[in-house]
Amino acid sequence: MSIPYLRAAGTSLVLDARGTGVPVIVHWGADLGDLDGELLATLADASVPAISPSSIDVPLRLSLLPTLAEGWSGRPGVSGFRPGRHGALTLDLRLAEVQAGSGTALPGTQTLAIFLTDAAARVAVRTDLELSVEGVLRLRHTLTNTSTDSAAPPFELGSLDVILPVPDRAGELLDFTGLWTHERRPQRSTLGHGVWSRESRHGRPGHDDSYLMAAGTPGFGFRTGEVWATHLAWSGDKRTWAENSALGYSALGSGELLAPGELSVANAVSHTTPWTVAVYSAAGLDGVSARLHPWIRSWSTITGPRPVVLNTWEAVYFDHDLPTLARLADAAAMVGVERFVLDDGWFTGRSDDRRALGDWFVDPVTWPGGLHPLIEHVHAAGMDFGLWVEPEMVSLDSDVARAHPEWVLGGVTEDSAGVGAAAGVASATAAGAASPALTWRFQRVLDLGDPDAFDWVFARLTALLTEYPIAYLKWDHNRDLLAGSAHRQTTAVYRLIDAVRAAHPGVEIESCASGGARIDLGILERVDRVWTSDTNDPLERQQIQRYSSVLLPPEYLGGHLGAATAHTTGRTSELSFRLATALFGSAGIEWDLTRANETELMQIATWIARYKHLRPLLHSGVVVRADPSDPALELHGVVAPDQNSALFAQVALAAPRAALPERMRFPGLAPDRRYRVAPLTLGAPPRTIQDAPPAWLAEPGSSGTAAGAALGAVAADRGSADDDPGSGGSVTLTGAVLALVGLPAPLLAPEQAALFTVDAVD
Repeated sequence: MSIPYLRAAGTSLVLDARGTGVPVIVHWGADLGDLDGELLATLADASVPAISPSSIDVPLRLSLLPTLAEGWSGRPGVSGFRPGRHGALTLDLRLAEVQAGSGTALPGTQTLAIFLTDAAARVAVRTDLELSVEGVLRLRHTLTNTSTDSAAPPFELGSLDVILPVPDRAGELLDFTGLWTHERRPQRSTLGHGVWSRESRHGRPGHDDSYLMAAGTPGFGFRTGEVWATHLAWSGDKRTWAENSALGYSALGSGELLAPGELSVANAVSHTTPWTVAVYSAAGLDGVSARLHPWIRSWSTITGPRPVVLNTWEAVYFDHDLPTLARLADAAAMVGVERFVLDDGWFTGRSDDRRALGDWFVDPVTWPGGLHPLIEHVHAAGMDFGLWVEPEMVSLDSDVARAHPEWVLGGVTEDSAGVGAAAGVASATAAGAASPALTWRFQRVLDLGDPDAFDWVFARLTALLTEYPIAYLKWDHNRDLLAGSAHRQTTAVYRLIDAVRAAHPGVEIESCASGGARIDLGILERVDRVWTSDTNDPLERQQIQRYSSVLLPPEYLGGHLGAATAHTTGRTSELSFRLATALFGSAGIEWDLTRANETELMQIATWIARYKHLRPLLHSGVVVRADPSDPALELHGVVAPDQNSALFAQVALAAPRAALPERMRFPGLAPDRRYRVAPLTLGAPPRTIQDAPPAWLAEPGSSGTAAGAALGAVAADRGSADDDPGSGGSVTLTGAVLALVGLPAPLLAPEQAALFTVDAVD
């Protein structure tokens, strides 16, 4: 095991663990084929660099945990100190052992455990590596304070990060930023000398989360180029970075971002970092998704089809009453909704967003019979019931804050007490609070690291889930922390969700954080859905969903059909565009259906029926995205794992730059198989600007003069394998032709989408 070699699904990792130094990753990337011990040793020897001028007098190699002790002057893999000692402690770790097959990984996963120690510093580090059958690499470190002196000070951890080398040809970076309702905005840069660092101090990843840090060959896209990408599976403060050192190495790094003094490792105690998830792809960003999605599905908490949801927020907001919600439930059931979720406003005194958070009792005025009458009505209509909660937050104007101001994170200072003085909030300054804590959406953070606060929230959630048949919790998180320890709060939130799931294993949970501000693989281990964004504007959603799905499979991405005019942007969109956008994910509705007309309700019912039919494909298939040359146009789809069928969407985000848009090229199909391509409507046809559709879309015997006639006339079940492959409005070609030559696209008006089924006919 001196040179471990891990291989899976076209990727490989070579680790030089010879000698007593910290092991070195010789290669992480494409599969190198069958290499025996002699070849591996030759590769490792040949990878040792020269000694450059004005440098240390031995070859510099980038190890798994690089430090100054090795001559590494870039960002260190580990840092810290012991109080009372002058200056930072530079660890000089030595290799003690390498174990293969250790850990509790999924079946087929190859694992390594590397044990390092620094006897003088009284510190030991264990590094775990896993390579899954899908080619997903995971790494994490466990640092142990090995001191046996009970009087010795703890080890104050500064950083403990995963650093992975990437080749010099990976010269272009992609990561993400964003805003509330505008999440997952991609940004690209060139990796020059120095560090490109993204840091989050939100106490959650944030709307501007870097999400993925990807380095690739210049110009890499969805279908082309080599890509090395990392993601930190952590829901608190973090940092991710890319570094190109003048010393001759490029690397991707990630780790929890710790405030000074935030994490003390006591004697004989260990601390384990979050997992860094890393993926190599030889086929662009789609290749990254092709590894991550099946890997996530292998451990997913999801156990059944994703039900069609109706969430009440943008339908009624805080205006709750039984007759109104019963009518809404009836309308939802009529169009085929399967889950009815009661959003914010159901608990004691909650008439707006300024009060009552933390008082998790059903309001006796609005609901004199509790929630039972509404739930019984929902169940009688054939739907299950879900409920909105925000367990991590508290209003100053709440019974719990008045009774326990010490549970408010950052304390209740004189000034902040003044904010809630009308409600009688007491003044109680927490130890160490230096300034008034800020409110956000008129709320503060409940300190779940306090055992009493934790027990209170858990007891209230358990009481609700015991009294009522609640199938689903929409778990919200509507502000940054801005006070206290993000590490302590994040680990407490994980414990709370784990405890709720253990006590009520049948309850599903959705992670919402003002929309998409907490979407990461740490929270995903504990939830069944994420709320991708607070906007239901389909134009914004197209981009948000496109890039969110690089990491997450679509069945996790909650997407709702909203009203014609979006609540968040004020933009008005046609029903066909809203339907097509909300189809690709975990579909739902956030609209007062009692205000929809009969035609709209029929179209929505058609859409839901089609979603239910397509759900097995959408939520198990391979997500593919074309690389269009015109930024106004996009084509994306889902291909069945057996490549027997697919669904694609051609999307016009804006007016194209040419009178005839570029051809639609359908990626991901089997090159030698024949496929029938046919348009699919969801009840409301897309609007076009053409005098005549492309010839292949024309109906038999049609002169093709009616704008959009073909797309509007095709039945909702067109494109099934039982249909006549030679009928009009369709074409049959090989997968290679469809991918390389493509088909003329319909001339869609801006903010429109056309759907196409693709079915193998051989």
